Amino acid sequence: MKFLFSNPYWLWLSLLVIVLDQVSKQLILRNLDWYDVVPVMSNLNFTHLRNTGAAFSSFSQLPPWAFVLLGCAVSVGILIWLRRNLYGHQLVAVAMCLILGGAVGNIIDRVRHGYVVDFIDVYVGQWHYAAFNVADMAISAGAVFLILDMLLDWWRQSRKTTTESKHGN
Repeated sequence: MKFLFSNPYWLWLSLLVIVLDQVSKQLILRNLDWYDVVPVMSNLNFTHLRNTGAAFSSFSQLPPWAFVLLGCAVSVGILIWLRRNLYGHQLVAVAMCLILGGAVGNIIDRVRHGYVVDFIDVYVGQWHYAAFNVADMAISAGAVFLILDMLLDWWRQSRKTTTESKHGN
């Protein structure tokens, strides 16, 4: 018999993401002025930036409440999914909880400040990737896990189909 965690068990990941995200942002807000740069290592700076838009500052003309509503809708949708799917789909549950934690972390910023605090600046030479934060990393990791789950499902289905065709079923 295999021990299986219920999907809501993974909500601790959401809480961990929220805490790490908010603590890291508070450290930036308290120690760096806007646009200050602190070199961390080759190709990585901490830079205090404000993002009033979505990913890559897109839709920055929209008011903060629009992003708050979107984040709340996503969060409620994830909680409903976790409630309706108590068992199974463990990788999806982990992915959803990471996305939930990231969404809530950024919602908190928008409610408190009207913008999201971004500070992780990855660059190569003069080219800088869009700055991001812990919440963004969790959302991205969750998206990667969702894609991985889809690929694994596809792979399992193709193996099952291949096996059935070999055995004449």
